[in-house]
Amino acid sequence: MKRYKLVLPIVACVYFVLFFATCTDKYNEYNRDISAATEEEMGRDDYLLRQYLLAMQSWVIPTDANANQFVECLLGGAFGGYLSDSNPGFNNRNFSTYIPENHWWRVAFNDIFTKIMANHKFLHNSSENPVSLGVADIIKIMGISRVTDIYGPIPYSQVGEDGQLNAPYDSQEQIYKLMLQELDGAIEALTAHQTEDFSPKSDRIYEGVVVNWIKLANSLKLRLSMRIADVEPQLAKEKAEEAANHNIGTISSNSENAFMTLANTNPFHVVMYEYNGGDSRISADITSFMNGYNDPRREKYFTLSTFTGNTTNGYIGLRSGIMIPEAGKAQSYSNMKVETGNKLLWMNAAEVSFLKAEGALRGWNMGGGSAEEYYNAGISLSFEQWDASGAEQYREDEVSVPESYKDPLGSYSYFGTTSKITVKYDVEAEYEKNLERIITQKWIANFPLGIEAWSEFRRTGYPKLIPVMENKSGGTVSTERMARRLPYPQEEYTNNAQNVANAVSQYLKGPDNIGTDIWWAKKN
Repeated sequence: MKRYKLVLPIVACVYFVLFFATCTDKYNEYNRDISAATEEEMGRDDYLLRQYLLAMQSWVIPTDANANQFVECLLGGAFGGYLSDSNPGFNNRNFSTYIPENHWWRVAFNDIFTKIMANHKFLHNSSENPVSLGVADIIKIMGISRVTDIYGPIPYSQVGEDGQLNAPYDSQEQIYKLMLQELDGAIEALTAHQTEDFSPKSDRIYEGVVVNWIKLANSLKLRLSMRIADVEPQLAKEKAEEAANHNIGTISSNSENAFMTLANTNPFHVVMYEYNGGDSRISADITSFMNGYNDPRREKYFTLSTFTGNTTNGYIGLRSGIMIPEAGKAQSYSNMKVETGNKLLWMNAAEVSFLKAEGALRGWNMGGGSAEEYYNAGISLSFEQWDASGAEQYREDEVSVPESYKDPLGSYSYFGTTSKITVKYDVEAEYEKNLERIITQKWIANFPLGIEAWSEFRRTGYPKLIPVMENKSGGTVSTERMARRLPYPQEEYTNNAQNVANAVSQYLKGPDNIGTDIWWAKKN
């Protein structure tokens, strides 16, 4: 298991760290332990590779509370229908009303992208170990697929050429096709070395179990294949069928879920409880669906609201895209149930089952099951994951629909109906109805993966979300279609000006703003 190249001299390590630091002012802080280590220390217990792998893992779903807030809560949470801003200091500069400031929209690019790509490059320059390289490739794709889903075209294939991150951009089509090829390579390499588990100290997801990384890679391959189903249907079908029918397979049980064990406090807890009494609250979108379905998972996901007076308390979310009420009032809405020691979700068995349900609905071979069977299994897996009872009764409900939203403060109610979709799968229903069912239940089961929820909303139009009350984009963003992507950071226009200009003109197919669609968002 320890077949390395000669470890890079310390001087070279310091050179790389200092060079990549030009792309993010915090990079040295995150890597000083690596550059300060002696060569003997780096060789001991795979120290060098361990640090690179752990650094990459910490940026897929950011463990840093500040980065997590901007990417998972304020961006993904709002646009994905899971969370709503509750700090009135965010008014007139937030994602949810479509006027974020540059320091809000730059985080996924300047932090997640640079940290993952730099550490991936370091590792590939330090090792020939097929297991370490395969796992690193999977982590990279897991993280960078989220970045391209946020911005569209980004630098990818030429990052690291000539020793720099300020590289030419690839189209999102090129990126997706390359990511699928890289996943194929990682799956092939790890399958050939499936019994060669590695140090648990290098792996906060699966404690070094290679077979579980293969299952995650196949599951991620299925997710990415589905994302491009409407723009590259033949390639999507081919790759989805390969993933679903691989001899080791996909994540299929909750024991195989990709959860990250944290070294420090869960960042969602910091954002939801410690920042200013809680900078976010649960969104009215998800409580409206789950209240309408009388979903037993509510008590696992949410706290009860704490309004006083004549209000009947329950699971009451705060509408997103509003002028946030004065300090203290928004904190009375339901909050996320999250403890300091909870793990961070990357991907679960329920999502994979719903992906297979959509594949089967499209007529693809997902392993022999029907769309209805995979759909019902997805619900059951989610209930099991959350230790909730009543899955069988829930999935047979053919009457309940999402409820209208009545705001306890009386200011933000939405009395229209976003959706009439019921839970019970209907084999006689038209394709679009069952697609809405599948995506809606996948959305509920994927909580709180906001970037994934937003991506699927842009791809399919589901779940049907409550429109914002305050669209401050000046016409850039359609209130009905909602935000489509983020602009590139201003730093790119300073440090990588020609390449970003080329990307906008050649690949983006529209202005560099929140209202322009990315490549795979063809349907909605």
